[in-house]
Amino acid sequence: MNISHLPETPGVYLMRDASGAIIYIGKARNLKKRAADYFTGSGTAGSPRKANLAALVRKIDYIPASSEREALVAERELIRRCQPFFNVMWKDSKTYPYVKITREDFPRVFLTRKKEDDGARYFGPYPRVDFVRKLLARFWKTGLINLRQCRWDFCASRPLSRKRINACLYYHTERCPAPCAGRISKSAYGILVRRTKDLLSGRYGKLMKNFETGMKKASSDRRYEEAAVYRDFMNAVKHMGEKVLVERFDADFIAEGVKRVEALTEIRNILKLKNPPGHIETFDTSSLFARHCTASSVCFINGERNTSHYRRYRIRFKSVRAGSNDLEMMREAVQRRLTQIKKSGEPLPDLLVIDGGPSQLFYAMAAIKSCNLQVPVIALAKRFEEIYMPGRSSTVTLPPENPGRRLLEEMRDEAHRFAIHYHRKLRDKLQ
Repeated sequence: MNISHLPETPGVYLMRDASGAIIYIGKARNLKKRAADYFTGSGTAGSPRKANLAALVRKIDYIPASSEREALVAERELIRRCQPFFNVMWKDSKTYPYVKITREDFPRVFLTRKKEDDGARYFGPYPRVDFVRKLLARFWKTGLINLRQCRWDFCASRPLSRKRINACLYYHTERCPAPCAGRISKSAYGILVRRTKDLLSGRYGKLMKNFETGMKKASSDRRYEEAAVYRDFMNAVKHMGEKVLVERFDADFIAEGVKRVEALTEIRNILKLKNPPGHIETFDTSSLFARHCTASSVCFINGERNTSHYRRYRIRFKSVRAGSNDLEMMREAVQRRLTQIKKSGEPLPDLLVIDGGPSQLFYAMAAIKSCNLQVPVIALAKRFEEIYMPGRSSTVTLPPENPGRRLLEEMRDEAHRFAIHYHRKLRDKLQ
């Protein structure tokens, strides 16, 4: 199994069988290392399930993530949508926990597995509920998070009855600032809420500085018990920073990752490819009155731009410079790119996309044939966004909202932008 294309960074990997179907989805801190575990004797030893899975895998796609948390949540969402056969352990309704701060006059803080559109503030999700429980308990014990934990419904204009206050264990053990009993004002309680939100958002640099200043001052004034409280505050915050991923999760990441998977699957279905095209290269040309003739190729890996594989070409073909058409320019660009790939030993693209119509497609096919290679290729015309395919007299036009069409348009437009940029740069240099 070739895993050389996988980076050593966090992300989600999608394992596909011979038919291209996704049979397993997982997350990893190091994608390449995690994938390698499936195809080594030590990695599959003692795990028949792993061995059976590895025997069926023919291709591994991936979606990069900026952190383990992003990978974690994207994995959960993709599994929910795709329901891969080998992800049996995920097919229940279990979700990851959040820490919720309610929207009330005196907000409460507690763990929940259900995220609702109720105006409350949610933090997470967190991968380990046991650890988050211990962490919150530590914060409550030190007083760092000191919001109420009860479920009583009251506000400033509708106070709680004395009977219920007297029955509250948090009140009697002083594990709550007791806004129900009037021991803290709404504005002072708001300061505690903001501090809690800063902690859970990861914005605790200012807090740490204030705690350190308070600890030093209390110590110099020989108020050692107070200094110890500040010390415990600082230890609790450090503990959170070391053990919990507190960066806010960008929900757009999930949506974009899922869209890329859907787009590549759609392209596979339209073109009747064996697998979703994880590696696509798109070509365009640019010239002005047959002068400064240039071409470009851009690369998309798993639906994302991979600028390290972008290439630009100054056209060498003499008849082009003498005033011929752009068809030979396209042939030269495709031929030079495929020759580079062939010489370097790089894996071939899963699909080539040509900016143009049937004529450009024909010349691109001639370039592929001259290199003695077999690479799927299509052309995408600008005017009606028609897709031309080899061996088919009719074109395919996808609806504007189709994810496959959107990705093809993005790649075509990026190739055009890159070609124009190089053409202008070359023209300015030679003038």
